[in-house]
Amino acid sequence: MVYKVIGLMSGSSMDGLDIVYTQLEEVRGKWSYEILQADCLPYTDKWLTDLKSAANINVSDFLKLNTAYGRYTGEKINEFIAQHNLGHKVHFIASHGHTVFHEPENNTTCQIGDGAAIAAITGLPVISDLRAMDVALGGQGAPIVPIGDKLLFGSYDYLLNIGGIANITIAEHINTGGMLAFDVCPANQVLNILAEKEGHNMDKGGAMAAKGELIPEVLDALNNSDYYKQAPPKSLSNEAARDLVFPKLLESDHNTYDLLHTATQHIAEQIAEAVKQYPHGREQATLLATGGGAFNTFLIMQLQKQLVPYNITVEIPDANVVKYKEALVMALIGTLRWREEINVMNSVTGSSKDSVGGALWLG
Repeated sequence: MVYKVIGLMSGSSMDGLDIVYTQLEEVRGKWSYEILQADCLPYTDKWLTDLKSAANINVSDFLKLNTAYGRYTGEKINEFIAQHNLGHKVHFIASHGHTVFHEPENNTTCQIGDGAAIAAITGLPVISDLRAMDVALGGQGAPIVPIGDKLLFGSYDYLLNIGGIANITIAEHINTGGMLAFDVCPANQVLNILAEKEGHNMDKGGAMAAKGELIPEVLDALNNSDYYKQAPPKSLSNEAARDLVFPKLLESDHNTYDLLHTATQHIAEQIAEAVKQYPHGREQATLLATGGGAFNTFLIMQLQKQLVPYNITVEIPDANVVKYKEALVMALIGTLRWREEINVMNSVTGSSKDSVGGALWLG
């Protein structure tokens, strides 16, 4: 079966709305993909402010924002379809939405971007609320990308996404008893906030961090957070990620370049620490790195140094996969929901069972 799907992702780094138009094909249980068109649409200053403050507004304004963001998403999809001449070529849309509240311990998560609004604006079927069923079943609701790691990128031993939060998937090895995945640590959102202190929206290529020096006492404080001592399954909300490291960095009077260097080292060390807990048992293993952080050459260099003792090589795929892998996997998750097949694994999230997640709006 062949499916032509638009997948949408808005991550914690808030660099924009990722849109992917992909062809997914399933033949005798084997999946393949082709990214046909893709784009990242930066948010306006107003949308950035609205998304950042969404968790703290009153119920009435929150509901209006949920609808408004859904309509905004639908309008952007229509523009994308027109720009790339995709009329009558899209089977359905799979939308992750933007996470503004995440408390799995209370069986609650919320990704705004009303699916009904998207369906109404586009006239296409929409699958949304992709995490809700897993959280209702007692799971973390995160990460949900590992189903894509398994079906589309199954040749790798470790799959790392470095977005606002870094998360990792451990492929099936004897030590894990099955696929495992979890949020590792805050990542790009930390580096971006520090870069903003110097008038930049990001530390491009890690250039500023490379010029800085390590601050050992700050690194020790960052690495000593209780979250890192917890066993998976575990996940970080945006707020929890900020609380984990922001006070130790933003309340410091150290040089910004030194803080960037130290934060980058912290990210590399925590990823390596996560990986070493699940040895691959092979002569040589590979780690696929995607997400915006994969373009941070200084971070990748520091990570590769950390992984040398474990015989793991970091691989960076082509730019489209680096930038749009999560949106691609949302398209796959939506396709599995369309087929009424499992799209979230309890071995990853800790829920009571595997589930078929997503609400369907027929448009």
